[in-house]
Amino acid sequence: MEIFENKTDKIESTPVMKAIRQHKFGGPEVLYYEDAPIPELKPGEVCIRVHAVGLNPPDWYLRDGYKMLPPEWQPKVPFPIILGTDISGVIETIADDVKDFSVGDEVYSMVRFPSYGPSQAYAEYINVPVSEISLKPAGIDHVHAAAVPMSLLTAWQFMIEVGHNVPNPLQPNMHKPVPLEGKTVLINGAAGGVGHFAVQLAKWKGARVIAVASGKQEAFLYELGADEFIDYNKTSVEDVVHDIDLVIDSVGGPTTGRFLRTLKRGGALFPIFPLGFSSSEEADKLGVTVSATQVRSNGAQLAELSRLLDDGTIRVAIDSIFPLSDTRKAHERAALGHIQGKIVLAVT
Repeated sequence: MEIFENKTDKIESTPVMKAIRQHKFGGPEVLYYEDAPIPELKPGEVCIRVHAVGLNPPDWYLRDGYKMLPPEWQPKVPFPIILGTDISGVIETIADDVKDFSVGDEVYSMVRFPSYGPSQAYAEYINVPVSEISLKPAGIDHVHAAAVPMSLLTAWQFMIEVGHNVPNPLQPNMHKPVPLEGKTVLINGAAGGVGHFAVQLAKWKGARVIAVASGKQEAFLYELGADEFIDYNKTSVEDVVHDIDLVIDSVGGPTTGRFLRTLKRGGALFPIFPLGFSSSEEADKLGVTVSATQVRSNGAQLAELSRLLDDGTIRVAIDSIFPLSDTRKAHERAALGHIQGKIVLAVT
C-alpha cells in the first residue's frame, strides 16, 4: 500500500482545511484529499475562502515534475505541495495594511504564478497578495470566474498588453503584441482554455479569425465569432492556408513550426508553449516574427477583463466540473484532451 494512501496529517494547535496535496511527482494518483494547515496571513495579503478552482496545463506539468524540461530546469520542490493558481472566492480576512479590499468581497485571481508551494489553489483557503486580485465579475458565478485568470490573462498578454517586463528566457527580446484590427488571425487549439478566449479577443479587436480544432468544436467556435473553421483531423492547415497576419498556436510545442509557411512576410507566430521549437533561421528567411511571453499575475488586468466579462464581450466556456475531492478525476479528464473551454473544481 502507498505510504500516503488515505493520509490525514495530524496537525496540532493549527487551524486546518481540506486541500489536495502531493508528496511526490507522478500521475493523478499522487493527488491526495487531506487535511492541511491554513496558511498564515502575511502583510499585503488577503485570505480567500475558495469557492472554485480553474485547472491549467502548468498544474499537471508540475504534478509530473516538469519532465519535458531539461534536468537543470526541473523544479526542486519542498513536498508536500498544493497545485493550482486560478481561484474565485470570498475574502475571509485581510492583513492590517490592506486598504482596497474588504472582508466579504467576491474576488478572483491567478495566484503567484509561476511559483509554487504549500499555499496554492487546490484548497479551501488561500492567501493571495493584494496586487494579484480583482473583484469578481458580477455577471458570472464563481465557477466561471475561476475558469478565467490564467487562460484569459495569457491570451491578453500575448495579444493585447503584456503588462509586465519579465523576459521570456527562451528569446532575447521582450514580447510585443501586434495590432489586430483588419488582420487575419489563425488560432490553433481554438476550443481550449486559451484558444477560446483568443478567438473572442481577436474578434473584439476587429480581426478576421480562422479557428483550428477538431470537428466536434465547429458549432461552438462559430458561436464565439470565428469566421472560418478548419478541422485538423481532415485538413493540414499549412497546406491550405496562406498569407496570414498572425498565428496564435495555443498548443505550441515542437510542431508549431509548421505554421511558419502559413504567414505572409511581416507576419507573426505566437506559440503559447514555445518549448521544444526553434526556428529562428527559418523565420528570418521567411521574414516573420516568432515571439512568446510567460503569463504573470496581474490584478489590474483582471479588473479590466472583468468589464469585458460583465458586458458579455467575453464569455467563458466550461468543459466539466468536479468536486475538490475528485481532483484526480479532473486531471484524468484533462489527460484525455479535446477540452472545450475549462475544467473547474467546485470547492464549496
